[in-house]
This record gives sequence, C-alpha cells and structure tokens, in this order.
Amino acid sequence: MPKTLSSDDIHQFRETMRRVAENAFATRGAEGVTMRELAKELGCSAMTPYRYFRDKDEILAMVRAAAFNRFAARLETAAKQAPEHHHSAVSDAYVTFALDEPHAYRLMFDLTQQDGAYPELADASQRAWQMLGAHFERLVDAGILEGDPRLIGYAYWASLHGFTMLALANQLPLPEAQQPAASNAPTREAVLTQIRRMLWRGAQPQRG
Repeated sequence: MPKTLSSDDIHQFRETMRRVAENAFATRGAEGVTMRELAKELGCSAMTPYRYFRDKDEILAMVRAAAFNRFAARLETAAKQAPEHHHSAVSDAYVTFALDEPHAYRLMFDLTQQDGAYPELADASQRAWQMLGAHFERLVDAGILEGDPRLIGYAYWASLHGFTMLALANQLPLPEAQQPAASNAPTREAVLTQIRRMLWRGAQPQRG
C-alpha cells in the first residue's frame, strides 16, 4: 500500500526535484529532459515523480516560479536598502543574480509556458516587474525622474537583460579582476556603469 505523504515529505521531494530539474532543463533544454531521466537522477522509480507532479511541464513551471521569486526578492532587498538617489543598487542586484544563478536566469527568460496554466508561475513572474514599476513610480513621484514609470521600467529591464545575456555568453570585455595589469581596455564593470549612467540621465527631468 502506498505510503501516505506528509507535507514535509512533499516539500522535501519537490525541493530536491527543483534543484535537479533546474540544472537539467538549463543544460539540456526543456525538450531534452524526460520524467524518467529526472527520476533516475533523483535515484527513485520512474513513477515516483508522478505522485508529486502531473507532468514535466508542471516541474518546469515550479522551477521557473522559484527562480523568479528569488530574483524578485534580490531586487526588493536592494531597493529597500538603497537610498533613492543610489540608482546602481537595483541594477547591481539584477546582474549579480543572473551571474550567480545563470541556469535559473536563462530558464526565467528563455522559455514561455501557457498563460494561466500555472498561477504560481504567473504570480512569481509578475513580482519582479511590479517591484520595478513601484520603484520607478516612487522616483517619478519624488521628482527624481521624469516620464512614464512603466516605460522607464521596461527600458531599464531591457537594457539590463541585454547586458546580462552578453555577459553570460562571454561577449563583453573581461571583468576588472581578469584584465591584464595596467590594461587600458574597457572592463565589463565599466560597460554596466555606462549603461546605468545613460539610463539615469535619460530619465532625469529636463532643466531648462
């Protein structure tokens, strides 16, 4: 007779599956992963995962939702701790998360799943955007920035995402720590600083 699963049993198995599946999906792609392979990597029978998940897509949605929530939490912490005029804190948190968790970041933005099928994923994916929207609304209301805060937020996100994807693909200058001594070449940090400066100045009120 099958064992009755406690809430702790379910949580532990789902969390273990999340860690294994995140790496599998990111390295082999969603189409390159099967439930049988995931079960093998977990060391359980091929049917065990079906006690916890309907199918592979539900596992993928769980993995992506957890990644979005960790990402949003990182941005929220940076926004709360930094003064309003210190505009680099949120962008630093954004880029640091992506470089710390490249598998999770790619799964967040490289894949799409059916709208409405996974409410937890929908809520998590909106959390970071809502945080950025509120962040820029505060700056516009305070007169620090000028314009539509939603448009500013999209421009900010698009610019940081482009930088991040190039960094993950090793298509940007080397980080400062990897530059040769006495090098005058641009660094990856300098590129990010320039992006932030251009975004910030472009959204500041026009003095005239």
